[in-house]
Amino acid sequence: MNAERPPDGWLGRLQLISLSHVNDPATTNIYPGDPPFELETVATIEKDGFHLQYVREGELTGTHWSAPGHFTAGEPLADELDPGDLFRPAVRIDVRAQCAGDADYRVTIADLQAWEQRHGRIPDESVVVIWTGWDARWGTAAFDNRDPGGTMHQPGFAVETVRWLIDTGRLGRRGGTGTDTFGPDLGTDSSYAVSRMVYRRHRISLEVLANLAALPVTGADVLCGG
Repeated sequence: MNAERPPDGWLGRLQLISLSHVNDPATTNIYPGDPPFELETVATIEKDGFHLQYVREGELTGTHWSAPGHFTAGEPLADELDPGDLFRPAVRIDVRAQCAGDADYRVTIADLQAWEQRHGRIPDESVVVIWTGWDARWGTAAFDNRDPGGTMHQPGFAVETVRWLIDTGRLGRRGGTGTDTFGPDLGTDSSYAVSRMVYRRHRISLEVLANLAALPVTGADVLCGG
């Protein structure tokens, strides 16, 4: 079947932005308890005529998205999702000022309502991305931000905020959350209350996002690689 060819210059009019950090064992922060990240060169052009590396890592290492089955038994895993599940409208909520003074900041309903007063209603079934400023900490101990007792401190969504996003249709059945931290939960929340709520339906979570300064506040779409 022949697909209709897009108009000449169509791709050139798109602004394409990568939201991924580079996976590098020297700079990649690993979530506590995840397997180490190993990268070994096993073939070189000079010796073998081609370049090949052996990669060993947890599937949630670095910038990634997680499928509903990550936390909810019976919900789809990555290979069971449709392409449309991975191509969603997105908005960016800038909470860097709040998080700069409070590493345990919970993004509130009031934060999102203030955003909507300026930019309009969050589209239904969107990926709601919070920009906490943690993307600038990537590759350093400040990203994990552990206290002397080893507890990690990272901002996230308040539980009631995600419940509001779900109840009002803004996350809908197949929207999701996004963040530049390890996940949508507070770093101190070992119960993963927000994640369990997000993944309870056909929704995804984008995590450890990079380059959020380039992501438009609204009007963007995100395409998640496989």
